[in-house]
Amino acid sequence: MNSGMEPIYSSLQGIVERRGERLAVLDRTGLADRIDGLVREAIFNRDKVSRGHARWIIKNSAISIGAVPSSIHGLYDAMGRGEVEGFTVPAINIRGITYDVARAVFRAATKGRVGAFIFEIARSEMGYTDQTPSEYTTAILAAAIKEGFTGPVFIQGDHYQIKRTPFLEDREREMEAIKGLIRDSIASCFYNIDIDASTLVDIDRDGLIEQQRKNFEVTAHLTEFIRRIEPEGITVSVGGEIGEIGGRNSTPEELRAFMDGYLSCLKDGTEGLIKVSVQTGTTHGGVVLPDGSVAKVELDFETLESLSSIARKEYGLAGVVQHGASTLPDEAFHLFPEKGAAELHLATAFQNIIYDHPAFPGDLREEIYAYLKERFQGEWKEGETEEQFIYKTRKKAFGPFKRRLWDLSQTIRDDIGRDLESRFFFLFERLRVFDTVKVVEETVRTVECHSDLKREVEMA
Repeated sequence: MNSGMEPIYSSLQGIVERRGERLAVLDRTGLADRIDGLVREAIFNRDKVSRGHARWIIKNSAISIGAVPSSIHGLYDAMGRGEVEGFTVPAINIRGITYDVARAVFRAATKGRVGAFIFEIARSEMGYTDQTPSEYTTAILAAAIKEGFTGPVFIQGDHYQIKRTPFLEDREREMEAIKGLIRDSIASCFYNIDIDASTLVDIDRDGLIEQQRKNFEVTAHLTEFIRRIEPEGITVSVGGEIGEIGGRNSTPEELRAFMDGYLSCLKDGTEGLIKVSVQTGTTHGGVVLPDGSVAKVELDFETLESLSSIARKEYGLAGVVQHGASTLPDEAFHLFPEKGAAELHLATAFQNIIYDHPAFPGDLREEIYAYLKERFQGEWKEGETEEQFIYKTRKKAFGPFKRRLWDLSQTIRDDIGRDLESRFFFLFERLRVFDTVKVVEETVRTVECHSDLKREVEMA
């Protein structure tokens, strides 16, 4: 045995037992007591093999006790058939101190008996937060173990975006890059993937079909790729996108052009998209004012309602997805379930709670801001105030300062975690996902895809 792994396994004697390629949990309480140290080994151990073993233990232990990575496709399929309605599923992007933030999510979900919620991370976020799919899943499932959560755990690849310039320069290279990410993601229990080829929409072409052509062709191709590699028994939930977030609002005609083109490209018998992301007025992170505050957004809820109705009634989808919503005013959130939005993506507000929290060390905050001003000076646009620049770029400090943030005292992380938990609980209530455990149990099929040790070491 690798010498770096001996402390990991010795600390778990009598708690977990390896049985071939499977793992049995003998003492749940003991595992929860030791998971803080184990997840740190899985994230920060300098030895790749030791990291891989720690991740393998965490993932298989979670499955063994009933926290099972799953696809939300079954629930969304029921929504598309009109059998389930009345709530909007929150999809939560976690950029930093992922283990602690996920613990807060699980606590809020348990308190509200919430089953319909998603953890997600975007392709771009993986880069600047220094989190691979394998690491992200590990932190989420470790949090489930710590909080005693059981049931389906929905982990999603958000904005698996085709980069326009690389695609136009070398289509095959960019497609292989996104396929490689999808392979790693599915191997890391991401059974929900949002394909974003909206970057390829060309509004200079004549007619909506031609404008959306590259978008729906690439989305169909990647859907078929996902179907070829998804685990047996699991139908990965796949989403598409018709308009880049932050641009002009989507229209019913664009949605129909995209979906009709997409379905014409999809091979017969292939399970297609279950949702589509649209633009109705939001911007990722919000529009920042000179004093660093966020401008009030005028969201077009009537367009949202119209598009979601078309998606369900004409195409059998769960509905549409709204991005960039976490910084909206509190009084807006109840409108999403009222207008039939299937899913709501939330990110920046949780980042803001971390950075702006009274317990966050002021000296560390100033060090981070100084780093941003030096490292990303080239992104400081003329006319921007320092507050605008910091607000826009501080998400990019989560990677370089990852270990420092994880090493904040337990007291500080607990203080931040309590406020995050309160925020998650509020959002769960407003989006009407309280008491959705039963409907998730009735519609979602859980399949225990135990982690492969060799693959975990490769990805560590």
